[in-house]
Amino acid sequence: MIAAVAAAATAILAKIGIEGVPSNLATALRTIVVLIFAWAIVFARREHRALSTVKRRSFVFLGLSGVATGASWLAYYHALELAPASSVAPIDKVSLAFTILMAALILKEHISLRTGFGVALQVGGALLTLWSA
Repeated sequence: MIAAVAAAATAILAKIGIEGVPSNLATALRTIVVLIFAWAIVFARREHRALSTVKRRSFVFLGLSGVATGASWLAYYHALELAPASSVAPIDKVSLAFTILMAALILKEHISLRTGFGVALQVGGALLTLWSA
């Protein structure tokens, strides 16, 4: 629940903050804050001690995840620059459908009929929010 509320706040705060700021610069500024915040938590919890045990494979995939995150954030902020947050956020949440599809294809996770139906409803709902604007 905290993640959902924080994600909602992200869209609203970003839309306010991006006014008059190029979207790529806004993303870079946000990234600095995330970087400092994340490392502060790592050091506060003393998790930095595990850094030497992280395997090369994990570094590679976490690095690729970072590239994907960067691309996502740059696109999201560009979209916020161009459109209302109430239109950008629902499209961003369609990532749920892509995540579930990729989990099935790449991770071989079982996707139930109920989950598939739920995803279809979520995507349909996101599209309805755009068409009603």
